[in-house]
Amino acid sequence: MHVYHGTRTLMRLVGTAWCPITVEGAEHVPAGGPVLLAGNHLAACDTFFLMAAVRRRLVFLSKREYFTGTGPTGRAVAGFCRRLGFLPVDRDAGPAAAREALDRGRRVLDAGGALALYPEGTRSPDGRLYRGRPGAAALALTCGVPLVPFGISGTDRVQPLGTAGLRPHPVRIRFGRPLGALPGERRPDGFPTTAALRETTLRTMTAIAALSGRPFTDRPAPRPGHEPCRAEP
Repeated sequence: MHVYHGTRTLMRLVGTAWCPITVEGAEHVPAGGPVLLAGNHLAACDTFFLMAAVRRRLVFLSKREYFTGTGPTGRAVAGFCRRLGFLPVDRDAGPAAAREALDRGRRVLDAGGALALYPEGTRSPDGRLYRGRPGAAALALTCGVPLVPFGISGTDRVQPLGTAGLRPHPVRIRFGRPLGALPGERRPDGFPTTAALRETTLRTMTAIAALSGRPFTDRPAPRPGHEPCRAEP
């Protein structure tokens, strides 16, 4: 808990002295009770600026690689992420790992917590918003919690892809109204149908695009080492 609050305080100081933060729509994030935040992902520092922007403590779903590093630096990063309360997600291990990640997220929401994630599943390589994975939709639909979209901009200038330090540049975070009237279609086992997941995911990404001002392309985000998709004609 102390590590989280200390990190948030540090990022607020960074926002005051180095990277001024503008937050819009903070009233859409409930002060208590379960809530799911979903937004675009431009840089590693997105998470820390989001921590600075939200008064309540957030739990983040984070890629497993942050927890498996070796050597002094890798172990330090893993320990830091654990002390912040981040939850590891194995993005390449298939359906079993996806179910495990959903179960971890569900436990946070069932306990009345605030869970944050990036539906694209990775940082955008070119600033565009790519197709969302269905995890956010699945959690919102199965847990019946508010799904609050957010858009972040400026962090790709603060921390360009492949860099570690922070450069001075304004950051803006915009929270939208919770998505309303989510589809309720269920399979016989009670899990949302594929159509319901697709509809909710598309609505989420459309809202994120409007809040972030980033063009949306309904294609999977390229992973590191792969060329980004060409712009839509």
